[in-house]
Amino acid sequence: MSRSEKPRTGPVLIELEDTQTISPADAPPVPEVPAVDATGAAMQGAISFAGRKRSRLAGWFWSLLLTITGFVLSVAAYDFVSSLIARQPVLGYAALSLVGAFILVLLIIALKEWVAFVRLRRVDMLHHAAEAAMVHNNLAEARGVVEKLKHLYRGRDDLRWGLERLAEREADAFDVDTLLDLTERELLTPLDAAAVKEVESAARQVAMVTAIVPIALADVITALTANIRMIRRIAEIYGGRSGVLGGWRLTRAVMAHLVATGAVAVGDDMIGSLAGGGMLSKLSRRFGEGVVNGALTARVGVAALEVCRPLPFGPKKRPSVSGIVKRALTGLFGK
Repeated sequence: MSRSEKPRTGPVLIELEDTQTISPADAPPVPEVPAVDATGAAMQGAISFAGRKRSRLAGWFWSLLLTITGFVLSVAAYDFVSSLIARQPVLGYAALSLVGAFILVLLIIALKEWVAFVRLRRVDMLHHAAEAAMVHNNLAEARGVVEKLKHLYRGRDDLRWGLERLAEREADAFDVDTLLDLTERELLTPLDAAAVKEVESAARQVAMVTAIVPIALADVITALTANIRMIRRIAEIYGGRSGVLGGWRLTRAVMAHLVATGAVAVGDDMIGSLAGGGMLSKLSRRFGEGVVNGALTARVGVAALEVCRPLPFGPKKRPSVSGIVKRALTGLFGK
């Protein structure tokens, strides 16, 4: 460009051939992110492990193995103590005292386990007796159940007021339904609230660990231990204190009931919607698994309430699994 020419100012127009007006409505839709398939694998594995039927051959194997191991250890301890007494009487009698103390501790543990089994059996018998009284519509049977329940909860400070109110008002109940409803309202309502809180806490813990911890077996172990602890706490709340063996047996009973009834299927009702339709499951598989595992934990907790409760739930009084999940997981992963 020569110095005499002036530079052009203003916009530059470029003519296009066959121009067409494009509307935003004609734009192709944004592809939807496919939802990941959250299956609740951790809870499924934990329930399958705890609820599988015990083989009779496996039972004989473990029984014989424990018997042989105990026999060998007993003979070895006897030989060790007797030979030590022959060589060094002071050390030998000291070892004998230690072995005796160990046996005493084992006996105390066995006694506590037996007491735990007795209490669990008592609560189970109360549950079946209440069901029988409702089926037979027998007021005398219902009053017997109430008396046994009052004896079970006697001495508990958290139920003292409820026991006093029940004692004042139970004489005014002249039919089975009224008497059991009154007993349920005065004694079991605060226990139900405490048990539901335990279920919510366990569901929240399982969901959080599943969503955050990427280790493969960590979520399975967490789900199993959290559910065992939840079931033991629920049994303790309702008066059926369980030891180690009793807690494991109770856990197996709850899980076996869920497996037998098919109540752990992911594809049904609420859990199916959580598994496939939620925003979290579309964003992250781990979050989707966490939500489903939390929902399955809540379902296990509701089943534990039904098993451990000394009275069956009245009509429309059974806790809602969806409500428990909503309260447990609201705000856990954000909105």
